[in-house]
Amino acid sequence: MISLADRHRIILEKIKEEGKVSVLDLCDMLDVSSVTIRKDLKQLEDKNLLFRVHGGATLNNPYTMDRPVNVKEKLQTEEKNKIGVAASALIEVNDSIIIASGTTVMALARHIKTKESLTVITSAIQVAEVLLQNPEIDVLMLGGLLRRSSSSVMGPYAEDILKDFFCSKLFVGVDGIDLENGLTTTNVLEAHLNRQMMNVSNKTIVLADSSKFGKRGFGKICDIDEIDQIITDDGVSPHTVEQLEAKGVKVIIV
Repeated sequence: MISLADRHRIILEKIKEEGKVSVLDLCDMLDVSSVTIRKDLKQLEDKNLLFRVHGGATLNNPYTMDRPVNVKEKLQTEEKNKIGVAASALIEVNDSIIIASGTTVMALARHIKTKESLTVITSAIQVAEVLLQNPEIDVLMLGGLLRRSSSSVMGPYAEDILKDFFCSKLFVGVDGIDLENGLTTTNVLEAHLNRQMMNVSNKTIVLADSSKFGKRGFGKICDIDEIDQIITDDGVSPHTVEQLEAKGVKVIIV
């Protein structure tokens, strides 16, 4: 039988090679029970050598933290800009759309150059400010509790306003995309609002750079198979794209 020290060494070597390991794979590789593997993973996590997740472990911290919008907008700027361009190409004449909050959907707002009628509902103050510069765009700003870190509104009042509308597309940003745990954000009230936005939209399009994959926030928005499309950058792994498409999600890579 393989010793405890050797098991730990093998687990760490595998997770360094692949970035993530599953309990079932480790059971087969090491010929031990799932109880033993879970104990091993807990011991390694206690030593800060990995992070346990559902069904296995990962090398990268899967938990996201809330950061101010002025900090987020400086991260992955090139990727977000390309995603915004690709998303703007999906907007059609006479569309009625919802743009949620976040720096990636903000990139979308900057690239909307329509010369035709367009109605946009948004929870984000900065998105509304950008869109107001185009006279062809009618902007409906939701009201509610102002979330300072994202400069956007949330809460039951914003959700109630949405019940009076139905839109063709929702463009939403997220803090985490996990194939098992779905789409999440760091704030549960924002997650509830995003959910209501989905309920009144014909199609849900997620805008997220590749750093969001494998991450998770406190508030769950929905499961993966409840969305229609994801626009992301080429940093996403081909295996992840295959799994998304297997769940019926169209993936656009920029």
